[in-house]
Amino acid sequence: MRRRDFIKVIGGGAAAWPLVARAQQPRPVIGFLSSASPDAHSDRVRAFRQGLKEVSYVDGQNVQIEYRWGEGRNDQLPTLAADLVRRQVTVIVAAGGTPSALAAKAATATIPIVFAVAVDPVEIGLVTSVNRPGGNLTGVTNLNVEVGPKRLELLHEMLPAATMVGVLVDPTSPTLSEAFVSGLQKAASTFGMQLYVLRASTEREIETAFVTLQQQRAGALVIVPSSFFNTQAKKLAALSLHHAVPTIYQYRPFIAAGGLASYGSDETDFYRLVGIYAGKILNGDKPADLPVQQTTKFELIVNLKTAKALGITVPQSVQSRADEVIE
Repeated sequence: MRRRDFIKVIGGGAAAWPLVARAQQPRPVIGFLSSASPDAHSDRVRAFRQGLKEVSYVDGQNVQIEYRWGEGRNDQLPTLAADLVRRQVTVIVAAGGTPSALAAKAATATIPIVFAVAVDPVEIGLVTSVNRPGGNLTGVTNLNVEVGPKRLELLHEMLPAATMVGVLVDPTSPTLSEAFVSGLQKAASTFGMQLYVLRASTEREIETAFVTLQQQRAGALVIVPSSFFNTQAKKLAALSLHHAVPTIYQYRPFIAAGGLASYGSDETDFYRLVGIYAGKILNGDKPADLPVQQTTKFELIVNLKTAKALGITVPQSVQSRADEVIE
């Protein structure tokens, strides 16, 4: 080989070294922690990835997502969170609501955490301030506790004669349940309603709760947000029809499964914001400096087919406000 050609080969190889080095650098890892199941969370995961993409991160290309699913069991969250800490992930996304956020916070004080909760994060000790979170946590709230009384109002519009209303809570998520029930209790008297609280954390207990509702002659039911209940949307909708208990929940999959109505945050918008925050932290932003965001986009969905099966005439005033009407 001539000397000039040899120099070209060496020079070309040297120029390529930084590219090879960059290609071999390990991708940052996001630990996605949820007490739900992959099927129940599929829409949320899709929205979360969309948010990441808006900040130029794509799973499998320049970031890796490791999922830890509790399959409806909040008691698994501490173990799953500890596993992500041992894995030394770059950031933890506590996507399973308040129980996931509290488990992640207890597991690490150093790895950045992005939470998605329905309660005031200051009140439950996740952050010291909404505007200046401090520490290693920040995230997004969806105000589902604040809009809980709106669900009672919608039931009152559709069922003005209903005075006994059941409230189904998940006892393994006490922080969220207590805050939600407290808000409902304050609003119940306004609509002349008496609340009957039932607790369920297993499929058998859900079945028992509906039998009890029938025995108590409850005129309607409000389901408190819960990752476990998210995994049971089809069962909850089927039981509400079987026992003829008009039921309202927080999100669309329940209505798609045959529930009467839902009112809550737009899940796509909510988890897209969570994805954006995770991407910002990967870009070097500190959780302490990222204000907690509040999603303000809500949607009302009504299933007229279910209403007809229950013998309910949904007022036009409710239908006209609905973002979606299933017929």
